[in-house]
Amino acid sequence: MKVLLINGSPRKSGNTSMALEEVAKQLGQCGIESEMAWIGNKPVRGCIACGRCSMKPGACVFDDDVCNKLSAKMATADALIIGSPVYYGQPNGALLAIVQRMFYSAGALFRGKPAAAVAICRRGGATAALQTLNMPFEMMNMPVVTSQYWNIAYGREAGQVALDTEGMQTMRTLAKNMAALLHATNGQPLAGNDEPRVNMHFIR
Repeated sequence: MKVLLINGSPRKSGNTSMALEEVAKQLGQCGIESEMAWIGNKPVRGCIACGRCSMKPGACVFDDDVCNKLSAKMATADALIIGSPVYYGQPNGALLAIVQRMFYSAGALFRGKPAAAVAICRRGGATAALQTLNMPFEMMNMPVVTSQYWNIAYGREAGQVALDTEGMQTMRTLAKNMAALLHATNGQPLAGNDEPRVNMHFIR
């Protein structure tokens, strides 16, 4: 079984990466493979609600950034963990653009698979950023994996997150909980909802 970890920071080897590496190390000790992917620091597109992905299921019509490459990795992953730095109490905007496009265009690759978010901040705003990242998981029937505390670690300069001993323990506990869930389900996606989706609009 394998977990895809997405580093949503424009800094490849910063604190977000270090926190995710702590998760990956513990996953390995629990017998779970992991793959680290980075969104990079090149421009990414936001969703323009064109609906063209419905004509080409599994991919966004814009194929000039990392969105479709990351979605494709979920075809062989059994779970997902997304990490982000906190900007103005929110996740990195580029990461949000990618997540929205991935889930909308390639939702079948994500649906029902366990997921977790990790937020890294200098001081505050992490809980708001964490909640923002968790909300798409809930819409995709993805079990949200918890830890002993919110999945948050603190640090500003590269490497400082390692000094947050509680934060690093939180990352390890998250990994253990993710591994336990994957072992319990043998990596099978959640399949509890078999009803056709009902969309209700309040403006008629």
